[in-house]
Amino acid sequence: MFWKSTYNEFIKIAAKPRSYIGIGAITLIIGIILFAMKSDGMSFISFITSSFEQTLSFEGNILNGNLIAFIILQMLIIHVPLLIALVTGDLVSGEGAMGTIRLLLTKPISRTSILLSKYIAGCVYTLVILLWMAFLALIVGKWLFGAGDLMVLNSDGLIVLQEQDLGWRFLCGFGVAYLSLVMIATLSLTLSCFSENSIGPIVTTMAIIILFTIIGALDVPSLNAIQPYLFTTHMVSWRNFFEDPLPLDRIIESAEILLIHIIGLLAIAIYKFKRKDILS
Repeated sequence: MFWKSTYNEFIKIAAKPRSYIGIGAITLIIGIILFAMKSDGMSFISFITSSFEQTLSFEGNILNGNLIAFIILQMLIIHVPLLIALVTGDLVSGEGAMGTIRLLLTKPISRTSILLSKYIAGCVYTLVILLWMAFLALIVGKWLFGAGDLMVLNSDGLIVLQEQDLGWRFLCGFGVAYLSLVMIATLSLTLSCFSENSIGPIVTTMAIIILFTIIGALDVPSLNAIQPYLFTTHMVSWRNFFEDPLPLDRIIESAEILLIHIIGLLAIAIYKFKRKDILS
């Protein structure tokens, strides 16, 4: 009964036009990035490497599919949360707005199972979005630009990662990015349990992300104590997989904090959903 309910929830997601906004938006944005880099990418690369050209000599295919995938992942992981919230923020509140919440909660299945079915369906949708993004970034990117070593610029300087060492880094990077997006899906689902319309959870989710991002960027002593515990601080932790040596402690810490937020929010969502009034 649980897996049938989960399947039905995913079918509901697939039947909504808003579910395809994310796929369409990602396709369009990545398409524009690929076109722009194909047309004038070397100028972009020259701008980045200009400060190093006096001391270093660059050879080989610098503008390659791996670099394109890294750029796309860095740009889109900031914008994808909105696309995820558009769908997951509607999972519970949408039922209330359509008046189907009463019928749903009278089924011979516990409220916890119903909510978890919605949650799993939302996580699967999030995975589909990320896999489509990975396909366009890595597969299409390498098809257009070829393979090669990855040049990464960070606070410590310029790092060059060998092409044969990149497969597991991208796999783990996309894995942590998925954990970050699941965190957003959990937040919007939780807010959806407190609302009777879809707009509130979506807007509130983005407002929280913006607020936490601003707090995390402020160099204020009174805020320094809480910054490491904000989930937004760890949403870009996928970049740690493209450092050498690998900062394993920071990676584990980020994953733990994201998981703690996910478990805490999901517990709140279950608590609220189990006490949801369907008579008023």
